[in-house]
Amino acid sequence: MARIRRERPVLLAAILSALAALAAGMNKWVVLVLLLVMILTALFNEAPIIEAEPAPPVEIEPEAPPSRLPEVSATLSGLDIPVMVLSDDASVLFQNRAAEKAFGEVALGAHISARLRSPGVLDMVRETIATNAPNQIEHAERLPSERVYMVRSAPIEFAADERYFILSFRDISEVRRIDRMRSDFVANASHELRTPLASLRGFIETIQGPAKNDLKAQARFLNIMLDQTTRMSRLVDDLLSLSRLELKSHIAPDEKVDLVPLLGHVRDALVPLATDVGVAINLHLPDGKVEVLGDRDELVQVFENLMENACKYGQEGEVVDVWLKNGTGQPVEVSIVDKGPGIPAEHVPRLTERFYRVSIEDSRSKKGTGLGLAIVKHILTRHRARLIVKSEVGKGTNFTVRF
Repeated sequence: MARIRRERPVLLAAILSALAALAAGMNKWVVLVLLLVMILTALFNEAPIIEAEPAPPVEIEPEAPPSRLPEVSATLSGLDIPVMVLSDDASVLFQNRAAEKAFGEVALGAHISARLRSPGVLDMVRETIATNAPNQIEHAERLPSERVYMVRSAPIEFAADERYFILSFRDISEVRRIDRMRSDFVANASHELRTPLASLRGFIETIQGPAKNDLKAQARFLNIMLDQTTRMSRLVDDLLSLSRLELKSHIAPDEKVDLVPLLGHVRDALVPLATDVGVAINLHLPDGKVEVLGDRDELVQVFENLMENACKYGQEGEVVDVWLKNGTGQPVEVSIVDKGPGIPAEHVPRLTERFYRVSIEDSRSKKGTGLGLAIVKHILTRHRARLIVKSEVGKGTNFTVRF
């Protein structure tokens, strides 16, 4: 409520002046008019001063800060690894394209368990939300294909009332595959070396002991020992070849090699072996040169291996045909075709794996090391060429090298 304060000193002065004039004998009407003028002047000059009570202060509520989720989503959308952003109740707030491709689209707001059923991953997410500490676990997906991920959950904090959690998936399938291949390789190489070494030790102990004076037994044992040492020598040579090929696999050869005389040279070198197993090697070569970029010695090794395998494992068909094709506008192809028993379909995709054999006993009886086709694959990879295998049980096998 407002208060009005009036100042009175001027009014009192006017009344006192009027009384003095009357005492001095002035006309009362004149004095009255002067008094009236002085009163009106005082009233107009002395305006009331209005003092308002101070209004209570108005409290303005601060605006809530904008959510940082759009900023986080925009940053994560460009990553090439699957990433999801979760709320503090494990609901999916965002997933990038890599996550959609890997796991399928998840409805935003749905619980993470609607897509990932792994107890280990769900327990890890719950622990991260409860403790606000990062965790990680290895997780394998079986469908649609076998993949192995290193899954990591971690908190993202922007403010006291805004908490998000990031769930990322790093694909380590290739790392695990290489580790498995390395361990298999070591195990297989150790086994392949251990067997002939055990035989050699046994024969040496026999010659030193019971057969010490038996010359016939010694001669027979020495022949077996020579075969075993030759087998170990081939195995070591193949291992060294693989090692050398891996070191220079990224360097493509740039030498021009004519395949027509090269295939003739390989066939001539294998004629004694083919004759021993009763197989004829027939060449079907075009007229003129057929040149490709390559390393001549390595290509000789490729076609020796393929022709030798065709003679050994397809000897029942008695014929091995080698075709060299060089059509206009078509890639150069060399096909080695046998009429043998063929290879079951389930074995074909694994033929180039190290130490993989369709029949272990058959391979060892034919003095194979299990590394020949692995060497072929590495050489052709360096030459930017492909090995195509087609086989039908009972009808034979076709190995085609396509440059």
